[in-house]
Amino acid sequence: MEVLQVDVSGRPQSWISAKEAAVIYASDGIAWTLGEIFRVLRGGTQRRTGLQSRIEVHPIVAVRGCVPSRAWRQVPALSNTKLFSRDRLVCAYCGGRFQVDSLTREHIVPTSRGGLDSWMNCITACRPCNGRKGNRLPEEARMSLMYLPYVPSLHEDMILQGRRILTNQMEFLLASVPRTSRLHS
Repeated sequence: MEVLQVDVSGRPQSWISAKEAAVIYASDGIAWTLGEIFRVLRGGTQRRTGLQSRIEVHPIVAVRGCVPSRAWRQVPALSNTKLFSRDRLVCAYCGGRFQVDSLTREHIVPTSRGGLDSWMNCITACRPCNGRKGNRLPEEARMSLMYLPYVPSLHEDMILQGRRILTNQMEFLLASVPRTSRLHS
């Protein structure tokens, strides 16, 4: 399990390992934490006291002194994994739910016709529907979209990255995801 690192305002910055979080704890770089302790890292034994050092890691840590993330202003990187997650493994043309290996990235406006490889031009399609549409626009192929594409927010992007997310982390991220997002369904 990874730790969700946020800036002091609560904007997600990245997923980090528990060991990376421990370094921030040890350098007094944590402003606040959320969630129940999910990992305890043990260190060496002190000669004077005989006590073993330990750092209790929380699932969400706000890092002190970090510049607030500007990532929320940027468009998240597009990948098939995140695209298929955004679209809930559902083909935009037939509405069927498929396994990942049966899905493709479909460009609404084909790239050969000037379409961009972007969140707003890409949807999830099953292989048969993608083949049927081919190098045409949906209306030319007499195929209609069952849902519209959208650009995920920073909070949605953190969810779409495909990591194993703890309940506390998911609740924190979903609290800032628009109610209209498919991630709520």
